[in-house]
Amino acid sequence: MRLLETVAGHEYGAPAKQLARETGLALPTTYHLLRTLVHEGYLRREKGLFFLGESAERLSSSGARQKRRSTVVDALAHWRDVLGVPVYYAVYREGEIEVMCVSDTPGTPAVEEWADFRETGHAHAIGQCLLSQLDEEARRDHLDRYPVQPLTPYTVRDNHSLLRRLERLRRMEPVTERQEYALGAVCAAIPLTLGTTAATVAISLPAHQEDRLLPAARQLQSEIGRLLGSLALSISM
Repeated sequence: MRLLETVAGHEYGAPAKQLARETGLALPTTYHLLRTLVHEGYLRREKGLFFLGESAERLSSSGARQKRRSTVVDALAHWRDVLGVPVYYAVYREGEIEVMCVSDTPGTPAVEEWADFRETGHAHAIGQCLLSQLDEEARRDHLDRYPVQPLTPYTVRDNHSLLRRLERLRRMEPVTERQEYALGAVCAAIPLTLGTTAATVAISLPAHQEDRLLPAARQLQSEIGRLLGSLALSISM
């Protein structure tokens, strides 16, 4: 690991003797480790100089992804505690709705996923919010694959009605649904468009606390504004 760290500190590469000197390793040991690391793809050798290889770069990329994910997890936990509600983070990626993270507590549990979130985007605030950020062609493609189906008496009835609703949504306004996905639950989702990625942060409440939904969503939107820079870096976790 010391050898890898030392190589990483030399943008333009370094020879074996210099690496041995800087790490305090014996030269024969350094040569042996360098050969092993090159063989495993963690280093590459060019004209007697050693550079980080593809395996080390993948390792670094994985660590960066974990750090970005940790940023999102921490943000969701903070908002959960501030608002006293479950908080969800989701993205629309490669034609699919992906709920990336949920932060809840035993006292404020998340809505149970009793019907696949990916297939029921028409019925929950997360899905409606993500679909509202897509262009018309992408929306229709999604609904061709996952057509509207009634889940509760409050669910939108057909594709046409859903498309009309999505068209009426105002940009960056919270998207709300009341018992359309699950009886006894109301939800709100905040659109979060960063680059070409459609994303959302959402909350849910028991239906008897519906009066809290919009105020909590507005407060969440304000909180998101404060951390938007961190989330922008974490959007592709």
